[in-house]
Amino acid sequence: MRIVLGVGGGIAAYKVASLLRLFTEAGHDVTVIPTEAATRFVGVATWEALSGHPVSNSVFDAVHTVNHVRLGHEAELIVVAPATADLLARAATGQADDLLTNTLLMAGDCPVLMAPAMHTEMWQHPATEANVETLRSRGVTVLEPASGRLTGADSGPGRLPEPEAIFTAAMALAGAEAAAANASATSGAMPAVDPDVTTALAAVPAAAQSAVTPLAGLTVTISAGGTREPLDPVRFLGNRSSGKQGVALAAAARDAGARVRLLAAHMEVPAPAGVEIVQVETALELREAALHAAADSDVVIMAAAVADFRPADVAGTKIKKRDDVADPMINLVRNPDILRELVEVRDAASRNQLIVGFAAETGDAGGDVLDYARAKLHRKACDLLVVNQVGRDLVFGEDTNTVVILSRDGSEPQEASGSKSDVAAAVIDRISAELSRAVPPA
Repeated sequence: MRIVLGVGGGIAAYKVASLLRLFTEAGHDVTVIPTEAATRFVGVATWEALSGHPVSNSVFDAVHTVNHVRLGHEAELIVVAPATADLLARAATGQADDLLTNTLLMAGDCPVLMAPAMHTEMWQHPATEANVETLRSRGVTVLEPASGRLTGADSGPGRLPEPEAIFTAAMALAGAEAAAANASATSGAMPAVDPDVTTALAAVPAAAQSAVTPLAGLTVTISAGGTREPLDPVRFLGNRSSGKQGVALAAAARDAGARVRLLAAHMEVPAPAGVEIVQVETALELREAALHAAADSDVVIMAAAVADFRPADVAGTKIKKRDDVADPMINLVRNPDILRELVEVRDAASRNQLIVGFAAETGDAGGDVLDYARAKLHRKACDLLVVNQVGRDLVFGEDTNTVVILSRDGSEPQEASGSKSDVAAAVIDRISAELSRAVPPA
């Protein structure tokens, strides 16, 4: 297959060398067209060496071949990665100020796939959203970017999908176009008369997107933050949770294509855009919200730090500190085990649902963190348990995290570390893998 690989001017251009290698090793003939800015990140010599073809970004090279017309007409697939905000804007408005944008205008019926990469604010800017909508309305496949570490210390949606994911999506898109062409050739002027062919074609673009949106079509409920148990109208029992890890999970699940419902207890960070918010304060409120939300959820992730105990009695007025009154005695009662109850309700209803718990543990003379975590996994009976060691300057309120993912099936523990967005991406990837294994082969 003849592929044109357009390369935009972003730091993620270095990843596209691996994508080019995947295309060529699969036997495809690839012509690379970098933008002028892209050559500041990866030089022309690299693209020529990996593709085996001369590389240019000017319409004034090889003028005798009318290069942009030839490339547009001969291409059987065009892939643009990274598709920067600038490149998306130029493509959406039909600009033709270099060889790549000229070639895109000449593509005709050739399938085009664009893999965006940029900072989160740029990806979520209304101008970029409008440009993406315009391109998709014209039949261009624009992948959702991945979520994770970006340039500098930033993290969030806007990361270029991994080369393997783009390759998979590109091959699926090319397969859909080939199937459409075959159907058209077979049935003459009525290319879509066969409902089986129509159904098959409809499924292939979805498969292309599933490479980077593995939770598309699923509902994911996530709890985040710390519950607060009131003592009186002023005071409460709480914990150090900031909600950062739960918010990162919500963003990662959203970027994986899921409909996300966030059960938000006290959080020190804003909820991500594009998710449904349910505000809760106490463990009892969280229990009610979680049981209600779980009824239509495919995945439930209980990442909130839930108070194990609450005051047995809540004073109606502020408890005063007075010299003539003895120090108050606060009696505590146990809060319900929400995670265990969610598992019991699911199992009683024979619901096909994945439940993930979080365990914030400390070791002591009786055992280490993983000893207590494994015992907790056995008691809770959830499918996965994400474990982290907590303490002052550990996890709560921090921007980084280190976790171990335990599985009820006894598979090898999985470690993940880095920013909380990195950890969230690892957890969502593991959930996607668990869901894929749970689906029987067709």
